[in-house]
Amino acid sequence: MADIYVLDSNVLLSDPHSIHEFPEAEIVIPGVVIEEIDAKKYGCDGTAYNARQVARQLDDLRRQGSLHQPTPLGNGSLLRVELNHRSLDLLRDHFPEVNNDNRLLAVALNLQLEENRKEHSRTVSLVSQDAIVRIKADALGLTTEEYPATKPAPILYTGYEEAVVDPGFVDRFYFNREIDAGDLPNSLHPNQYVILKTPGLSQSGLGRRCAGNGLILPLRHGSNPVWGISPRNVQQKMALDLLLDPEIPLVTITGRAGTGKTLLALAAGLYLTQDAATYQKILIARPVVPLGRDIGYLPGNKDEKLRPWIQPIYDNLEFLFGQRKGALDEILIGLKNLQIEALTYIRGRTLPHQYILIDEAQNLTRHEVKTVISRAGENSKIVLIGDTEQIDHPYLDTESNGLSYVVDKMMDQPLAGHVALIKGERSPLSRLAADIL
Repeated sequence: MADIYVLDSNVLLSDPHSIHEFPEAEIVIPGVVIEEIDAKKYGCDGTAYNARQVARQLDDLRRQGSLHQPTPLGNGSLLRVELNHRSLDLLRDHFPEVNNDNRLLAVALNLQLEENRKEHSRTVSLVSQDAIVRIKADALGLTTEEYPATKPAPILYTGYEEAVVDPGFVDRFYFNREIDAGDLPNSLHPNQYVILKTPGLSQSGLGRRCAGNGLILPLRHGSNPVWGISPRNVQQKMALDLLLDPEIPLVTITGRAGTGKTLLALAAGLYLTQDAATYQKILIARPVVPLGRDIGYLPGNKDEKLRPWIQPIYDNLEFLFGQRKGALDEILIGLKNLQIEALTYIRGRTLPHQYILIDEAQNLTRHEVKTVISRAGENSKIVLIGDTEQIDHPYLDTESNGLSYVVDKMMDQPLAGHVALIKGERSPLSRLAADIL
């Protein structure tokens, strides 16, 4: 007989389609979970959108019959909303507080005890992204799972690799300005970089695999200063090479705080829009997800409300415009083709001929990052940057966030390129904090 999965609200809010990820099983959604989803449906952020998506799916299923009874999902699974098995009597000695987490645990525990009394019992698994809920469930003897059940592997793809070759190989690379990727010991992904090294490190070379013909070519960009910014390490050279290449419309850059992600992306965007005129406009956006406790409503118009959220962008712009006279606000007024937005307002838009920079992309869900990338119109470039070790979204982690998802899914695509920055360049103190704290 099929197993029973009791879903926590955070599973549904992180992935509205999670009910279809348990084939040949019985999906149970407790009434307390429905109430939590109802409380989250108001607003314009991704969590509210997912709550409404869950509600629509359950409403569609309701038309097939009462959700109090098992309703088929089309993949061999059944779903029902559980209004019984709510008694907290068995939990009071261990967890006496009456709260939503304990109500959820009570449903799973009472269902498991009911199954144990049957001749052919089934396993009841509590699926939750809340570690404390899983710990408490385990203490009660319940089977627990973290969603997704088969999580993607952590990001190991850095966008580059090293290859040890003989000195003649490096000489041939620089003389011919190309080598065949098949001559390397390991295969490369499209737009992946290779650092050629010789024994004893007497010679070295740096190239990128061309997505079209499989050749390794020297960097076309990245060696010269851009808007006063010069790359300080080899990974920053790779990043600038990707950012300045109009033939790569999707670029992802990851790295710890202080590695130069935002500064490099802004410098490249300003060059491509203001100097090279490759794009007509630069659009800068970031998700509105607070670090720590939210400070609540902010006064003023839209721009005034957004200013605290996008202040890091202004900090980098002030640095880039530091050599120019005049206040930053006055300079930005003169730049009619630079727009700074919150991602809240990007849904439904089509963005052609634009350089689109999404900062803090690690705080996007998979659905949100798909929405962002699908906004790109003709001759647009989207740059996603972020630190997958600093996630503020309550329902995401290092592996399940949208930035990691894009890197994993796009590594084999010729239209995408990725570089992981590893060396902090902000200050010695910043490097020390990123390494040991």
